[in-house]
Amino acid sequence: MEKRLFDIVTDSACDMPAEYYAEHEIDVVSLGFTMNNVNYEGENGEKISEPEFYAKLREGSMPTTYQVTGEMAKQHIEKSLEKGNDVLVVTFSSALSGTAGSFMVAARELTKKYPKRKIRVVDSLCASMGQGLLLDYVVKKAATGASIDETAKYADELKGKIAHHFTVDSLFHLKRGGRVSTTTAIVGSILKIKPLLHVDDNGKLVSIGKAMGRKKALNTLVDNLMENADMQEGDPIFISHGDCIADVEYVKSLILARMPNVEIKVNYVGSVIGTHAGCGVVAVFCKSKKR
Repeated sequence: MEKRLFDIVTDSACDMPAEYYAEHEIDVVSLGFTMNNVNYEGENGEKISEPEFYAKLREGSMPTTYQVTGEMAKQHIEKSLEKGNDVLVVTFSSALSGTAGSFMVAARELTKKYPKRKIRVVDSLCASMGQGLLLDYVVKKAATGASIDETAKYADELKGKIAHHFTVDSLFHLKRGGRVSTTTAIVGSILKIKPLLHVDDNGKLVSIGKAMGRKKALNTLVDNLMENADMQEGDPIFISHGDCIADVEYVKSLILARMPNVEIKVNYVGSVIGTHAGCGVVAVFCKSKKR
């Protein structure tokens, strides 16, 4: 394996495990949220585990999130530039957060200060472990000895093929975030309608259907993912969830029945995206012919 020729920075919206960042020497800028008048995560917020976060959601807490600022992004990029290293940044979808814009502003400013260094910002147009999956492909590409420009081009070409399919257990948090109407949320809850959603080519969250009941929704989730999957040997499938591991095990069993040798990586939907998706969200991601 070649030595990587540049540093990689990302943000916490990609929902990868802390061990992954440490193993691959990736610097992570943390988005944050405020809940019950306490600031969590971010640069100086209090730490909270995912199970604790979802427990507070179930108790009725209603957090609000905040993005990476330009100054936060600048500080993280500049750490690498000061060491003489180029930097590739993989960001949360610009259609869902201003975080990508903050990184781009920081990159423009720092390019003037460090004209001999390269900074490349890839707007992933992805979310949660979809962003994490793109990051994983970027890490593997960089490990071959690819240049920063080759790797950035690879990421830009690949990101439109990272499929995101997910369902939520309750429409309440989507309603609160303006993703569905109050009427839709009320009727859906009464009839036990579960929405099926994905992230489109523009990085936006859109509805692609609905199912009657949770199990039907999970079955359709896997069907939708498999319909356009375009995976080679060694390509993984990622699953993120809002504290509902039993549902994840069921989804895994459906996937493994069709692809018995595939590697499946699982992690929580982090607090920032969990604020908008709520408890019980299940999301699956893989390389696909199209989003």
